[in-house]
Amino acid sequence: MATPDFIRDLRGSIGHQLLFLPGVTSVVRDDLGRVLLVRRADDGRWTLIGGIPEPGEQPAVTSVREVEEETAVRCVVERVLAVEALSPTHYPNGDVCQFLDVSLACRAVGGEARVNDDESVEVGWFAPDALPPLSAHALERIRLAGSDEPTRFLQPEDVPADAAQPLR
Repeated sequence: MATPDFIRDLRGSIGHQLLFLPGVTSVVRDDLGRVLLVRRADDGRWTLIGGIPEPGEQPAVTSVREVEEETAVRCVVERVLAVEALSPTHYPNGDVCQFLDVSLACRAVGGEARVNDDESVEVGWFAPDALPPLSAHALERIRLAGSDEPTRFLQPEDVPADAAQPLR
């Protein structure tokens, strides 16, 4: 995902310190049940479509915007799959971010899948039983999108004792 201007502005003040941000992950499926994936330009890995909401932007709006910006596919959001604080991400430039991820199940309603920006080098539809190598996060979100399970979120008793504690 490209770095939004408001984050570049923040980085000018805080340097590489940990920045806690909202993030949205979109599991887009078509009428055949295939999953829309992008192959990232920066590291060549296949992944779900994700992005950072602009200040004040609702997660569903972010999802629809990011999917179309990255793939030219139009979608509608159908439900929340999971809400979870992810582990911190360390970027090659030294920046550290931790995302509160809202994962959404989406249905494609139009457009032809293609590379639509400079963040991806390839875009494709994949049957759930023929996925390329993906992260555990992406695989779990795809599994949730294909199930009738309720929204996933961790209860306090589910958080490991050695997990990062909130700053006070």
